[in-house]
Amino acid sequence: MKTSVISISEQNEQKLLSKARKIMSRGGLVAFPTETVYGLGGNALKKKAAAKIYKAKGRPSDNPLIVHIAEIDEVYSLASEIPDEFFKLAENFWPGPLTMILKKSSIVPDETTGALNTVAIRMPSHPIARKLISSCGFPIAAPSANSSGKPSPTSASHVFTDLNGKIPLIIDGGDCQIGIESTVLSLAGDKPLLLRPGAITKEMIESVIGEISVSEGILSPLMENEAPQSPGMKYKHYSPKADVTVVEGSSADFIAFLEEIKSEVGAYALCYEEEAHLSPIPYLIFGKFSDELSQASALFSALREFDEMEALRVYAHSPKTSGISLAVYNRLIRAAGFKVIKVGEK
Repeated sequence: MKTSVISISEQNEQKLLSKARKIMSRGGLVAFPTETVYGLGGNALKKKAAAKIYKAKGRPSDNPLIVHIAEIDEVYSLASEIPDEFFKLAENFWPGPLTMILKKSSIVPDETTGALNTVAIRMPSHPIARKLISSCGFPIAAPSANSSGKPSPTSASHVFTDLNGKIPLIIDGGDCQIGIESTVLSLAGDKPLLLRPGAITKEMIESVIGEISVSEGILSPLMENEAPQSPGMKYKHYSPKADVTVVEGSSADFIAFLEEIKSEVGAYALCYEEEAHLSPIPYLIFGKFSDELSQASALFSALREFDEMEALRVYAHSPKTSGISLAVYNRLIRAAGFKVIKVGEK
């Protein structure tokens, strides 16, 4: 299959969206930009489209897909139960990087939901994504447009690297603004449960609906036979080819640790801008320690760049575990397969 990468502009927007609609209407797949990461889209109501998504990504079929909508009214046909908290959160955070999980209706196939009785729904804020969904006239199931397990794509070139020859079309809308996947909150149980942190933080959600619970799967792996309720919970994700280790400790202790391992062949550091000039080994920067959004937007691009540098080992300075930094930490420990070391402790 030949994969076309087409930059969208005012001049070709209608023609390109029409082309994408025709592909997905026939059960095919299209990669497109969102404010979080690039998505790999197919008709959320078609079993065969979901199967093609899993095949293109090499993704386990028990890993549920997120259903993207353009208007809030679309939720009524997708969900069988809609609690009050949903409307409060939608009013505050939609369109935007918040996915809410509800009890699903019968029109959503099990293939889209990983055989769960719930459906994950999001209304993206990216104008191209919204226009594409509206143009199609059906909800779009869209996980990140990468090979399963690799860092999520924040540019069209990342998508092409992973999916060239596997899908017919990539819509190039430039780099993604946020750079990490959406927050996932389940509203299908007795109490709202945070399943995946993102740019909409726990603190922001609680300011609207009160206290919520946090899944243990955010900071630790699921049990062997435990079914993932959200994308990004069960399997190793976001990983470059290099072996990644998360290093917890102060900036001074992190730099001291790098001094100790600087003779390792192929070792690189993933640093904050404020400390990078002190690194005794080659490094990449993933934002500022003082700027959580900069960490999120730079993380996946940096992890992919390590592959180009042929890094063998990556030592990443740990973010905080609150606010948006919790989402960055969550992605990093999964990239590391939960390999974390603490330095500077006596």
